Amino acid sequence: MTRRARLSGLLLSALATTVYGANDTKTFQERCLSFKPDIYVQNSTLNVLEYVPSATNLTFPDNDPTCARASQMAYADLCRVALSIPTSNRSSITFEMWLPESWEGRTLATGNGGIDGCVKYEDIAYGTANGFSRFVTLLCDRSSSLCNPLNLATMIRALTDLQYKLIVAALGTNNGHNGTYGNAFYHNEDIVIDYAWVSLHTSVDVGKRLTTLFYGESAKKSYYIGCSLGGRQGIGSAEKFPEDFDGIVAGSPAVNFNSLYSWRARFFTVTGAPASEDFIAADTWKTTIHSEVLSQCDGIDGVLDGIIEDPTLCHFQAERLLCGSTDNTTADCLNPAQVQKVETIFSNYLWPNGTVMYPGMQPGSEILAADGLYSGQAFGPSTDWFRFAVLEDPSWRPATYTLDDSLIAAQKNLGGIRTWPSSLAAFQSHGGKLLTFHGQQDQQISSFNSARFYGHLASGMGYSQEQMDEFYRLFRVPGMNHCSGGPGAWTIGQGGSDAAYGIPFDRAHNVLAAVVDWVEGGLPPDTITGTKFVNDSVSWGVAYQHRHCRYPSRSTYKGEGHDPLIEDSWECRDAVVG
Repeated sequence: MTRRARLSGLLLSALATTVYGANDTKTFQERCLSFKPDIYVQNSTLNVLEYVPSATNLTFPDNDPTCARASQMAYADLCRVALSIPTSNRSSITFEMWLPESWEGRTLATGNGGIDGCVKYEDIAYGTANGFSRFVTLLCDRSSSLCNPLNLATMIRALTDLQYKLIVAALGTNNGHNGTYGNAFYHNEDIVIDYAWVSLHTSVDVGKRLTTLFYGESAKKSYYIGCSLGGRQGIGSAEKFPEDFDGIVAGSPAVNFNSLYSWRARFFTVTGAPASEDFIAADTWKTTIHSEVLSQCDGIDGVLDGIIEDPTLCHFQAERLLCGSTDNTTADCLNPAQVQKVETIFSNYLWPNGTVMYPGMQPGSEILAADGLYSGQAFGPSTDWFRFAVLEDPSWRPATYTLDDSLIAAQKNLGGIRTWPSSLAAFQSHGGKLLTFHGQQDQQISSFNSARFYGHLASGMGYSQEQMDEFYRLFRVPGMNHCSGGPGAWTIGQGGSDAAYGIPFDRAHNVLAAVVDWVEGGLPPDTITGTKFVNDSVSWGVAYQHRHCRYPSRSTYKGEGHDPLIEDSWECRDAVVG
């Protein structure tokens, strides 16, 4: 029996028995505590079954400390289920599902990040929450006397109906291993396959069926939200299991995974260690180089605001920083070897035959990249991926990385993890809608790769822009770092951060709401309005909002006489796909 066939038999046949009987008079709490999910999932172990009142701060004492998720507030009355589910004779997943009392007939699966095995409790909470009730808890930070636990719970329940809400049965997993490191991959391809696709698909299968058992009716629609690796997981699901989801939000997707991790591994060999000759210190990246990037590219959009609206228009000339150059207008400068390092970082990474393995880093991301990919330290996730999964050599040293290692990763393509489909026709035929977004100063995944993937998919399917728009839309977000944060209007409802609860849950401002309305109402999003909060804190109020356009259009400033901090001072104009 193949592993895929074995997984399809995880659910036992006793699916006619539900928590809700024909004349059920039990309270929600009683129904929750009488639920027996482990009976219906073959060989599973029940780790948690508990009724959770709204405004409860859940703690996870057994959670791996590297996941940095010791607790999570629940914003709805819900039934919490946690199972351990075997996926082979040497691998298993930790499955978490929150089933809210007020349910609107949808499921929401959540993704992971990096190479980690961390349940994103914040995204699960986001799916089961009411946006307004979460906003109340944020206001409590400014007026704590009004918000003792009793008052808070009362306020949440009283205000529940004042705002449209999603209220889904939300789920997530540890992706087949615990923590943010990759040692579990060593000599265990089953765990690698869990990480690549089995964990998410299994959770969707189990989650949908447990939802039917718990509520007595099947979910009407199934959604997904994830960023980074989670973005790759969403697109990979659309490719491998086109009927798993009706709508997918895939942020900063780590597609072309093998090449991405090779690109990341290469940075250490380019920058060298901090003590090495010609190393570029973080301060130099953050001041000298970043200032020159802005000097050359910030004003291209007509507004000097510290944000490069469209980095594809920025053709940065590092040689202007060369000591002794007539173009150098700063007292700080770089020697020839350092200029070459900068040029290498901003250039495409090529295969030996000259084709692009992975696009260069977009200018503008230097401040955070200086402490990450450019720091002179090997990038941990890439190191673990090569050390434990690809090369299966715990003694492998990242300083020895070469193109040969990339070729091995590409040839092995462990678990089919690459995720670079040339067609998503089956997903489209199912009626699926895919919304992706990418921050334009992402310091971990070049935003150029999302535009490249768009072109790759359009070419593979033989689609025009209009045909792509029918099921797939990409939104570029200027001034957003990796998945969130940054000087731009980056809050677009992309997950369970505090900022996500401070914006309206509607298709104009929230990517999750936008994909729901696209799937269920036939209303495709043309723009997403991003919000920038003062000090990135909801409680301080909105600094400004900015309209993000669907690719390949770009947000364009209307010019002199318009206030660039006003949303209507910008408009979407066509750009050439590339």
